[in-house]
Amino acid sequence: MTSAAVFSSAFSPYSKTHLHLRSTTKPPPPLLRPPFTTTPYHPTLITHLSKPIRLISTSSSNTNNPITKPQGAKIIPLAISLAIGLTLRFIIPKPIELTDQAWQLLSIFISTITGLILSPLPVGAWAFLGLTTTIFTNTLSFTTAFSGFTNEVIWLIVISFFFARGFVKTGLGDRVASWFVKWLGGSTIGLAYGLMVSESLIAPAMPSTTARAGGVFLPIIKSVSVSAGSLPNDPSAKRLGSYLVQSQFQVCSGNSSALFLTAAAQNLLCLQLAEGLGVVVADPWVEWFIAASLPAFVSLLLTPYILYKLYPPETKDTPDAPAMAAKKLELMGPVTTNEWVMIGTMLLAVSLWVFGDAIGVSSVLTAMIALSILLLLGVLEWDDCLNETSAWDTLAWFAVLVGMASQLTELGIVKWISSYVEVILQSLSLSWPVAFGVLQAVYFLIHYMFASQTGHVGALYPAFLAMHIAAGVPRVLAALALAYNTNLFGALTHYSSGQAAVYFGAGYVDLPDIFRIGFTMACVNAVIWAVVGGFWWKFLGLY
Repeated sequence: MTSAAVFSSAFSPYSKTHLHLRSTTKPPPPLLRPPFTTTPYHPTLITHLSKPIRLISTSSSNTNNPITKPQGAKIIPLAISLAIGLTLRFIIPKPIELTDQAWQLLSIFISTITGLILSPLPVGAWAFLGLTTTIFTNTLSFTTAFSGFTNEVIWLIVISFFFARGFVKTGLGDRVASWFVKWLGGSTIGLAYGLMVSESLIAPAMPSTTARAGGVFLPIIKSVSVSAGSLPNDPSAKRLGSYLVQSQFQVCSGNSSALFLTAAAQNLLCLQLAEGLGVVVADPWVEWFIAASLPAFVSLLLTPYILYKLYPPETKDTPDAPAMAAKKLELMGPVTTNEWVMIGTMLLAVSLWVFGDAIGVSSVLTAMIALSILLLLGVLEWDDCLNETSAWDTLAWFAVLVGMASQLTELGIVKWISSYVEVILQSLSLSWPVAFGVLQAVYFLIHYMFASQTGHVGALYPAFLAMHIAAGVPRVLAALALAYNTNLFGALTHYSSGQAAVYFGAGYVDLPDIFRIGFTMACVNAVIWAVVGGFWWKFLGLY
């Protein structure tokens, strides 16, 4: 694949992660909307992410020349994706260690992954074409090809999207964030810490960083910033809004998602793919949290202040923010019945995620029970679930990737790749700690080529985990470190994740600042996680 093709796809607005809650995001109460601007208020700022709207007259003069969007697949990405798979299948000689079936599946898988990066079609559609190809070529049977759709983790991810919709629909997420703004929002740095704490509390029960960004935190940041005279796409943006957006984006999203297993969909996928390679985390929710807790807490405490020094806001005090939040909470009224049901249901879910294994209740069954409660009590309606298109799209392409990846393991592809990597690493005489650092850095930096964290996981996590194992890195340490790493690189660029698209689209941060601060804070987070995590993981006995 060419770097030009990858970047042209990655920078396309159509390659961003879906902002799937935009239609249900509640605007702030009327009194909190900026009264002095003529621009309509957009809670999730979708318009900044879309192409400019062109007004077309309905007169007959225009009906003869209708504007039509190109249909079907993008030709160049399609040609590249197919060419790579066909070259591997028919031109590159098959290794004698592998069967024809294994080599054919690998070529289809590589072509599918290339398409996920270059986007000749939407992700779900391209994955479906790959699935169809495996059956049409008799590479896999129908039952085997669709085996990923019965995977428990896939359905846990799907249900997590419905929980996120419940947080936004009931207004609970907005209320929690407003409480912390009221308590801690008297200064800019205090406001940043208040938003950070609120996201950390919401994260384990709202497993979508995009939903948290677009549905909860960006509307609050926009309201506070505009009230302080900090406007988007304006020199005044640096008064307050730029810092708050960067803080929530660079600090809170990644670290809060890394802190809890259920805080991001890609976390669950990582552990599922690790199991396919024989790496099993015995008590996933608890072990994940314990291993992540110290480096995540240290990073969450230090990085807002570090960013405050590296990227200082012009406005240091925000005396109006607590009053605004208090007024907003007053207008919202007391906690509604649906919010109480949401609170109770999520407390039940988190409790069962932590202790459910002891009583025989799996994580996916916990999620199913919680969703059933929300449906029975009317907090969510079935139409809410049906309209959650991102959930069903995720089901389609995650299931295809997981199914293919498991078959690659079954057919010996992963073992074959690992053996070659092991030979190369042995020839370089690298100790496992050095190999660990090199592989983690490569895995992190290669995300500049991706426009999706979950796409990155599906494409590269199994291969990099296999390389870690081949290099002698302790298996559980390798699996967890790669998964934590996956959350931290979500703020590298304006296209590196769903939340990146949301925050950049707000208009408060210039593109050069996104890349400059993204790389700088990535290095800061990497040092914190490497140093603090290294000592902590040694203490926990992970190596």
